[in-house]
Amino acid sequence: GSCVFAQTSVMRSGSSRDGRQQSRLLRGNKDGFQICTVQHSGDNAGAVRLDATITYKDTSHEVGVYAHEHAELKAKDNFIKVYSPSAGDECYISYDDEGSLDPTKGQCVDDGTIAWWHMSDGRVLGMYDGRLIEYEPSTLAPLGLVVGADELAGRRVMVIGSGAEECRATSASFSMDTGMEGADCADAESAEQAVLLIDDATKTVTVVQPNEDGSYWRKIVRNK
Repeated sequence: GSCVFAQTSVMRSGSSRDGRQQSRLLRGNKDGFQICTVQHSGDNAGAVRLDATITYKDTSHEVGVYAHEHAELKAKDNFIKVYSPSAGDECYISYDDEGSLDPTKGQCVDDGTIAWWHMSDGRVLGMYDGRLIEYEPSTLAPLGLVVGADELAGRRVMVIGSGAEECRATSASFSMDTGMEGADCADAESAEQAVLLIDDATKTVTVVQPNEDGSYWRKIVRNK
């Protein structure tokens, strides 16, 4: 078989970085399918735009044809502003000798704060655009929001750790082989860590609680 990846969008205004409110529409036919964008705001609200046509050649191959160049990209050279972490970049933060990490370097988080790091279990967290985000360890693609900008405003972020020396984030070796990220510590219990939001003005500390599976990004659970 084969697979086609398409970037999704958002409908809620509070979740949109660029102010656009859109969703994706798939239209299937006997030859393949179309990927379209539905506008949910502005003068063109309700309009459907064809983005790409995917045509199947056989059971294992397909051909994708883009319908047009994006007008936004042609009009603005600096349209794409989203930071993506990459191995070895200058925004990677290392732990100190005590196994703690101060990604904001003693300052409060703001729109210009950019940093990312590994947790002791191999998960990746980072800050960008005033938000705390979790990234997929192998591709460093964003998984989802951990803490929003409104909750991080005026606070510092700290990672405090303790536990077995062999799996402390300062000493553990993280495998970067595809599908084996973090496997170096698979046989040892990962160090306990806490992600803290520190408000110096009110002298309060909030612990960011992980999900049951150990991840941090917010997962929406539908009402049953």
